[in-house]
Amino acid sequence: MEENFYKNLLKSVAEKEKQLAILIDPDKFDISETKSFLKKIPKETTHLFVGGSTVANGETEATVKALKAETSLPIFLFPGDHSHITPFADALLFLTLLSGRNAEYLVGQQIKSISKLKNSTLEIIATGYILIDGGNDSAVSKVTNTEPLSQKNSEAIVHTALAGQFMGAKLIYLEAGSGAKFPVKPEIISEVKKAINIPLIVGGGIKTDAQKNAAYNAGADMMVMGTVYEAP
Repeated sequence: MEENFYKNLLKSVAEKEKQLAILIDPDKFDISETKSFLKKIPKETTHLFVGGSTVANGETEATVKALKAETSLPIFLFPGDHSHITPFADALLFLTLLSGRNAEYLVGQQIKSISKLKNSTLEIIATGYILIDGGNDSAVSKVTNTEPLSQKNSEAIVHTALAGQFMGAKLIYLEAGSGAKFPVKPEIISEVKKAINIPLIVGGGIKTDAQKNAAYNAGADMMVMGTVYEAP
């Protein structure tokens, strides 16, 4: 029977089992080091996310194939562009950039992806993606030409997350951006978690166990860490 990764996530959330995804940017990943990379990620890792804002053609697929050969962890695509989609992963976070008003990332990229997805076996998971100010000029902000939401306005973040849920998102992803100087504040995570009834993913700027645990304790169902495990 084909595995349903979203149902597995819902089960984990219901059982209060915290999830940890390691984000791998194909643009910065050396596939010849796949085995050693997998050995250094935390043992509690439950998922691998593969994606980046600026990835050369074919690099995502090569990275997914290299990982597939070495691990049984589920691999989710986290694409910055429709061209990054590959059928060799397990699932796709079908992102809508709710925090921005650039139509290309609200619906344009999604439409462009359909030719690849309409006959795909990828499990497609609608995801409301919210870029939060992490104190730096993130790659996502540059590529999408959108401004992140300020952490000083928690109401705007909560309303954006709830709008995503009402529009049919199955996940909400709060993202402070790659290389963020500071992560999403625990109080914001808590407010969003109280407002929505779908799983909450939080990433960006998480570098320590203390930061990770603070986010978990605030209500994050899944943490995403990446930069801290990238090769120097």
